[in-house]
Amino acid sequence: MKDTMEAVFKAHREVMERVERELAGGIRQAARLIADAYRNGSKLLVMGNGGSAADAQHLAAEMVGRFRLERKGLPAVALTTDSSILTAVGNDYGFDTVFRRQVEALAMPGDVVFGISTSGSSENVAAALGLARELGCVTVGLLGRDGGPIREMVDLDLTVPGMDTPRIQEGHITIIHILCELVEQDLFGETP
Repeated sequence: MKDTMEAVFKAHREVMERVERELAGGIRQAARLIADAYRNGSKLLVMGNGGSAADAQHLAAEMVGRFRLERKGLPAVALTTDSSILTAVGNDYGFDTVFRRQVEALAMPGDVVFGISTSGSSENVAAALGLARELGCVTVGLLGRDGGPIREMVDLDLTVPGMDTPRIQEGHITIIHILCELVEQDLFGETP
């Protein structure tokens, strides 16, 4: 057990060091895009599958609720949470359209549509991001591995380096927390 734990901690540190070194500028850019969208009266739509669905919900919850500062709620919707929409659209049109259909219904030009995919190849996330770009939204991909096809179709990709899904997901949640903190600082002042 000790060897396994040491290996996991070592791999985690290595990924996080690369995230800091390689993605810091992109993280700042993503935070500015989100904050600018909020300043302009737009919203954040977030999606992903499995663990990435949980991360989408986490990001939306921090924006609507709060991260560190007592402040007004910010408009954010996790497209992963309405089981009636997901099952109706999935049943009627197919699982690959469950996020696209919601983007079609909810997205407006200037909104930020934020897709999370550890592989960078989730077809339902890609379909939604493609439509979002057509609608004039800003698209961000929080990705893993080599970014997959989604990397080439978004305005900004934050691709966590590595091939190990748990370490990629650890990078994703850290990036989400940093984004929340930077957006709050930008819109409402310094965090405590």
